[in-house]
Amino acid sequence: MTTWITICDTCKCDNWDQGDMALTDGERLAALIEAEDLGDVKTRRTSCLMGCKGACNVAVQADGKLAYTLGQFTPDKEAAEAIVGYAKLHAESESGQVPYRTWPQGVKGHFVTRHPPVPKDG
Repeated sequence: MTTWITICDTCKCDNWDQGDMALTDGERLAALIEAEDLGDVKTRRTSCLMGCKGACNVAVQADGKLAYTLGQFTPDKEAAEAIVGYAKLHAESESGQVPYRTWPQGVKGHFVTRHPPVPKDG
């Protein structure tokens, strides 16, 4: 089963309007994540994960596994590397739970929610 990084491409950090405003911070983060070596992880963009108070937001999810929402990232290469690194560990995990000691430093302190897998019908 595929682990997905869903990236909010409408996120704007508090100081967004002080930059060139050509792209949202979410678009910047999405481009950086998409440029990483993703391995078997896939990405998709969405307009709004509803975490506006803590932009930039992503979700890491796969069918039958725990899913996570992470936020309050700066749209930079370090954040992109950490998000992709965590998603790869999520992909390797049978349940989606990744031992804390293996988390990339750049995702620590960025977890917002954890969701149990959606029950299978029947």
